[in-house]
Amino acid sequence: MERHFDPNNAWRKVATAIYRKPEDSKIFGTVELDVTDLEIFVKRKRQEGLKITLMHPFILFVARALKNEVPQLNCYVRRGRIIAREQIDAMVSVLQRDGEQLGSVMVPNADTLTLAGLADILARDVQQTRKGAEKGASNQKMLLATLPWPFRGWLVRLLRIFVIDWGIYLPFPGFSSDSFGSFVFSNVGSIGIDIAYPALMPVSNLTMVVTMGSVQTKPAVVDGQIVPRRLLVMSAALDHRVVDASHGGRLFRYLKKAIKNPESLL
Repeated sequence: MERHFDPNNAWRKVATAIYRKPEDSKIFGTVELDVTDLEIFVKRKRQEGLKITLMHPFILFVARALKNEVPQLNCYVRRGRIIAREQIDAMVSVLQRDGEQLGSVMVPNADTLTLAGLADILARDVQQTRKGAEKGASNQKMLLATLPWPFRGWLVRLLRIFVIDWGIYLPFPGFSSDSFGSFVFSNVGSIGIDIAYPALMPVSNLTMVVTMGSVQTKPAVVDGQIVPRRLLVMSAALDHRVVDASHGGRLFRYLKKAIKNPESLL
């Protein structure tokens, strides 16, 4: 059952005037999650031939949270109003082969995918990205990189005014106020980072960036007993013009429940 919500309540209208694009409107939050049983589930599925990592279920959990629990996180600001996106698209950060640069893969309608469907999309598109065949926002990044300074900075500021502030679609270079999807997901644990505090890119209309830290074995209390468990920290940066800290809390509560039922992703 879908929740009804009004994205343009009185506080949201005031917030878009008080805060600028997210240099001064960011909310940060973290939560520690017990993924002991989820790791067992992922290992079992890999043995069955499904090529996934711990990142795959979390991408789908976040997407389904936006669908079922926190639709406010699937909104963005355009011309002083909060706009609800028509679908839930995940932008997944991926490490390039040289290990020095990040690329990205767009996963459309992530909330509707199964683990197998997501695994197929990422396996195909990550390979293309690492070969240099990037699409969408990545192409825009490459175009900007070819411009000399200071023209590069001037163009970015113009794009921000026209596309982000005024909400105008530019056919070339295919840049719109919704080019970066509903949220960005980055597995920083894969590069050895335990906890990350992500940035909200100023030239995007992203309301949320989520990072997944490395998994560590730590003592935890289970049924009154101290036992070793596998724990990781999820972090999120939110645009305070669109949402409040309570929405981040609802996201994290949803994740805590979802990881106990990974079979739902099949």
